[in-house]
Amino acid sequence: MKKTVCISLALTLTVTVALAADLVPLKTELPKPVLIGTPVPVKVANLEPARKGERPPFMLPRDAVNLAQGKAVTSSDSEPLLGELVMITDGVKDGDEGNFVELGDGKQWVQLDLGQTSIINAVLVWHFHSQARVYHDVVVQVSDDPDFISGVTTVFNSTPGAGKDFSYLETYEGKLIDAKGAKSRYVRLFSKGNTTNAANHYIEVEVWGVPAK
Repeated sequence: MKKTVCISLALTLTVTVALAADLVPLKTELPKPVLIGTPVPVKVANLEPARKGERPPFMLPRDAVNLAQGKAVTSSDSEPLLGELVMITDGVKDGDEGNFVELGDGKQWVQLDLGQTSIINAVLVWHFHSQARVYHDVVVQVSDDPDFISGVTTVFNSTPGAGKDFSYLETYEGKLIDAKGAKSRYVRLFSKGNTTNAANHYIEVEVWGVPAK
């Protein structure tokens, strides 16, 4: 009996080590920190606690890539007030003036077409990081339906009373969201203004994963 247990534990350990060997930390090039102007006090009830130190490593499959790079972007606001939608997946994450897209006031969304159904491990989003602000009602959903009517999976929701996730302060690191291997082609991101004004902004969105086989 003891021999059987030992063999079982050894097999479990071997599988665990093998799986771990296929995982690597997510590595993306971060923009330089940029904070402009006098800090504005942020008062949000469900604000994420401040983190001490660097962001913990996020592990994902060795063959995972940024599936969003250069992919098509559509939006609920087809004519942004500033910038162009293609900027959201162009790889430029700088917080300087002219590097962000500004959508209209109220609830708005942007949608990325990954080109094919993929296994999504993480979503990284930079709304605006030259000021410490919070974007309201941030929701990230994935689906194989471009109209997001069926087969919708919510991977992040900071809407008070509806979501279980914290609101968060924008930083140059971007917000890293665990998509838990959701299998989808389209990624849609919502927001509803911010603690500075009613507009919605995007600098860059990355979607890390592997195309489904």
